[in-house]
Amino acid sequence: MALNLTHQLGALAGTPIKSGELTVPSVDSSLSVSPPSARMHKAMNLNHKDPNRNVSPPMSPVLGSTRADLSVACKAFAVESQVSGVETMEEQRTYKEGGISEKKGNGGVPVFVMMPLDSVTMGNTVNRRKAMKASLQALKSAGVEGIMIDVWWGLVEKESPGSYNWGGYNELLEMAKKIGLKVQAVMSFHQCGGNVGDSVTIPLPQWVVEEVDKDPELAYTDQWGRRNYEYISLGADTLPVLKGRTPVQCYADFMRAFRDNFKHLLGDTIVEIQVGMGPAGELRYPSYPEQNGTWKFPGIGAFQCYDKYSLSSLKAAAEAYGKPEWGSTGPTDAGHYNNWPEDTQFFKKEGGGWNTEYGEFFLSWYSQMLLDHGERILSSAKSVFEDTGVKISVKIAGIHWHYGSRSHAPELTAGYYNTRFRDGYLPIAQMLARHNAIFNFTCIEMRDHEQPQDALCAPEKLVNQVALATLAAEVPLAGENALPRYDDYAHEQILKASALSFDQNSEGENREMCAFTYLRMNPELFQADNWGKFVGFVKKMGEGRDSHKCWEEVEREAEHFVHVTQPLVQEAAVALTH
Repeated sequence: MALNLTHQLGALAGTPIKSGELTVPSVDSSLSVSPPSARMHKAMNLNHKDPNRNVSPPMSPVLGSTRADLSVACKAFAVESQVSGVETMEEQRTYKEGGISEKKGNGGVPVFVMMPLDSVTMGNTVNRRKAMKASLQALKSAGVEGIMIDVWWGLVEKESPGSYNWGGYNELLEMAKKIGLKVQAVMSFHQCGGNVGDSVTIPLPQWVVEEVDKDPELAYTDQWGRRNYEYISLGADTLPVLKGRTPVQCYADFMRAFRDNFKHLLGDTIVEIQVGMGPAGELRYPSYPEQNGTWKFPGIGAFQCYDKYSLSSLKAAAEAYGKPEWGSTGPTDAGHYNNWPEDTQFFKKEGGGWNTEYGEFFLSWYSQMLLDHGERILSSAKSVFEDTGVKISVKIAGIHWHYGSRSHAPELTAGYYNTRFRDGYLPIAQMLARHNAIFNFTCIEMRDHEQPQDALCAPEKLVNQVALATLAAEVPLAGENALPRYDDYAHEQILKASALSFDQNSEGENREMCAFTYLRMNPELFQADNWGKFVGFVKKMGEGRDSHKCWEEVEREAEHFVHVTQPLVQEAAVALTH
């Protein structure tokens, strides 16, 4: 018996939302940090871009109901643009090297849309097939370039090592090809679920979980012995701890199997492979875990290097440095997950341990371990996907809280050695440049003034810093929004940020982001008012920053576009409700 359309949409999008990580470039170090106030309730929880979060955007406008009636929801399901007088953005673009889809003429930034986390079920089938197809047709009609889909390690290699079941992914990617959408495929080697509000759980493969159960040291560990099972600790990267294979070998074998299974789609439908490198798919340590209320925004997080494999590396580094006494543990005065920088000896601005010889030694080792991890996986990915026509990308978290403090504590615990005196993003950009990879960054929609000021949040300054680092390293920059936003104010910020026009004196003024991925396809996106704004946003992104059209003119075009596709929408509605 067919479910009604609203129900199908709800099921499709009932997954937790990837919240974007946040980072921020240096603000005045003289600013003092006041203690967390009672105002910092859950709604302000600007988490990292984890697919496992369902977080409300802080201080964003009140959004419309997610349960639109059938006729309204159906308007969202506009079928692809074989309507008289309608030309999609896809028809105006050609995919070119660098992961950049370039509109003929003045440039422009192609828009991709993230799919629900459970687009493929635990049974390896497409979830809500009819609603999925109608949704993809609607996105195509809006001029969207393509979709981003998580390819879960825990689904595909679930049963046994080396046994891959591509099931629902075969069908979903063929569906995208038929509709004419490009695909960014995320190699998701992390666990999905386990956080507040999660409605879907996709663990690591069962045989991997069994190995971790036998050897808990394979999990990231904090100084209090708390284990994090979202992702295998990078300390074990090169050890044959997973039934005779190293974790990096497992990731490489998975990517090779993906390549071989989908070789007919690579470079044409599948245009980008985003390689997961940590929790939420991001290159970072799991320093701010929400599970069981361990961390709450805007806490500084905690270092994650206390498993025996990581400590072994620290010991060797300390001995090589000539300070063996530094090799037995990480900082013991760095506070707890929910402290603020000034609450701790290690992170405080005056005389903090972070700004000492020991602090420099430890933070250099900790961040280099993360860079080495990225280097190993990127080397594998590059060799696997060489000459396939796809680009490789890596997601970096946007950790913007306490960015205005001198130590940038939340960035440090996550593995980004970025302080008042040191650029932590240039080494990452340079590492990506060596492998011709794209730097994918989050929190693009955020403005400084929307965030809690006492936490010294500065997402705009952070994005600016990252943009300049990618410019210096000559690596393409792509963006994502950290939290779901449907309002024009957020859209305008994305347009501004994607133009990379921060520094008018740099060569960057002739550069744009190579792509933007919109989070995420869900019922609110298809609500009538939001849908109209979204179509206008996609069109404006496609126009490029040299466009002379005003926002109102583009919105009028978008309204016309939605109107002319309505007959096909009604046709889709009939098919979906029978």
